Amino acid sequence: MMTEDFLNYLRYERNRSELTVSNYGRSLRDFEAYFKNRDSQLSWESVDSDIIRDWMESMMDKGDMASTVNNCLSAVRSFFRFALSRKLVDRDPSHLIRGPKKQKPLPYFVREREMDRLIDLPEMWGDSYAELRARTIIIIFYETGIRLAELVGLDDDDVDFATHQLKVTGKRNKQRIVPFGKELEETIRKYMQQRDELHPARDSKALIVGDKGLRITRNQVERIVNTSLARTTTQKKRSPHVLRHSFATAMLNNGADLESVRKLLGHESVATTEIYTHTTFEQLKRVYENAHPRA
Repeated sequence: MMTEDFLNYLRYERNRSELTVSNYGRSLRDFEAYFKNRDSQLSWESVDSDIIRDWMESMMDKGDMASTVNNCLSAVRSFFRFALSRKLVDRDPSHLIRGPKKQKPLPYFVREREMDRLIDLPEMWGDSYAELRARTIIIIFYETGIRLAELVGLDDDDVDFATHQLKVTGKRNKQRIVPFGKELEETIRKYMQQRDELHPARDSKALIVGDKGLRITRNQVERIVNTSLARTTTQKKRSPHVLRHSFATAMLNNGADLESVRKLLGHESVATTEIYTHTTFEQLKRVYENAHPRA
């Protein structure tokens, strides 16, 4: 059989693992059973691209994920390339077929009421410098939407209190200006005062510093954010990027347009920012389902 020849080719000539051979074999048997069930006269030599597309659609209808369908299509493509090279078939009906796009997972974010609770309630924070630094980091992330590396790279000179603007250096050293509000100004000023009292002779331009007065590290910020968010949310993902998502979601939920959010986040394309519209629509659906008597 052609399929067995192909699997032996994978196993002995390509040295593919038994798991790969098994998975490819299962996909090919599944496709063969599908087209034989459609028409018992069909064979590997006579199936066309429409049959392959119908098979893929049937998998999607059964609830298979796009990644599963793409893996099955990959097996069929590999088989036809092999069969064509050995002149076992005279055409490859799979070579122009595109697999389904993988659906991007919706970003995790912390709800506005949980962020308000974390930031506003005094009992959430202690009186130490470390607690003030942690709260400052949380508010910077949530009120500006900057990335982890961007926060770590902030210098004192990047904060313009007169205009309420942050100069942020993003990916590929591209700079952008991000506005901030009165609350963040007061928070940063209070933090800087205590920082300078604790580290009067520090040899660093960094805005946020670690315990020794040197620029804070990515790992330190990640630990601070994880610990801080655990005070207000039970979700497992509690990273700086979650706060970036929370910023974007809050902006869109409160009337910001997509292009403005794109610029604030420093995205190259608005297509990257559109993932947040899916998030806000999911929220809208839940509100509708909970509120409408006929939903």
